[in-house]
Amino acid sequence: MTTSNLVSTPFSRETTALEVVRDLDLTGRRAVVTGGASGIGVETARALAAAGADVTIAVRNTEAGQRAAADITGTTGNDRILVAPLDLADLDSVATFVRTWDGPLHMLVNNAGIMASPEMRTAQGWEMQFATNHLGHFALAAGLYRSLAAAGGARIVSVSSAAHLRSPVVFEDIHFRQRPYDPWQAYGQSKTANVLFAVDATRRWADDGIYTNALMPGAIQTNLQRYITEEELERMRAQSGGGAAHWKNPEQGAATSVLVAASPLVAGVGGRYFEDCQEAGPNQPGTRTGYAPYARDPEAAERLWEVSEEHLRG
Repeated sequence: MTTSNLVSTPFSRETTALEVVRDLDLTGRRAVVTGGASGIGVETARALAAAGADVTIAVRNTEAGQRAAADITGTTGNDRILVAPLDLADLDSVATFVRTWDGPLHMLVNNAGIMASPEMRTAQGWEMQFATNHLGHFALAAGLYRSLAAAGGARIVSVSSAAHLRSPVVFEDIHFRQRPYDPWQAYGQSKTANVLFAVDATRRWADDGIYTNALMPGAIQTNLQRYITEEELERMRAQSGGGAAHWKNPEQGAATSVLVAASPLVAGVGGRYFEDCQEAGPNQPGTRTGYAPYARDPEAAERLWEVSEEHLRG
């Protein structure tokens, strides 16, 4: 893709999620935000609610979800904020969420995730970051397909990261059964999977009016970094090119998710990668911006879809 046809918006890295929706009316539209109780998830949910959407916060900790819902209602006046239990590492939990959902779904924001965790595995023996960040969201989107198709112009938001530049999906050993476990490689692989999902979901579902895009929210300090030492955070700040001052606050971090979920500027666009409220081009060597070519490779995207279906079939 050439840079001449990249989606451009009037927003920037300083834009907040509420600024993105300032002139939007999402009344009558329904959204699901995974991990919507904290960090950029709660700010994504807040902005969609502020524009009038009915928002379901899908979280493991429903008590935290209820607190977030009450806070969102208090700040936006929108009382159509629901909380539903969802553990993305547990396919039974995903299936229950899907089974209890009724009616159309206009926006699915696959936001929840874990980062650079110690080696952990699901009941199936799957590496936890890949299972949570990709497979759980894959199962959720596939399970909600009919509801998304019924919406007529639905959007799926796949929250990725610049960390996808660390690793492609290593199909030969996705779950680190042969190679030594590396928390950052595992995280990077899962974030590449998030971009590849957007590519193949759009190929498969665009004719049904479902468009999926991936994004890098920016460097934001949230609960996502709970497994990372302060020393590692300092190194991350240095790599981001400006120290702590260069990092975004959660309201800014949620802006690109909200843009992709709701803005008319992204209508009919899918399979792309966004950062700082703009569509990004290919990564240039020596930088931490843009997408790795392997993350938008259509053959890898199709292979990942097939592998993911195999996982879900058991």
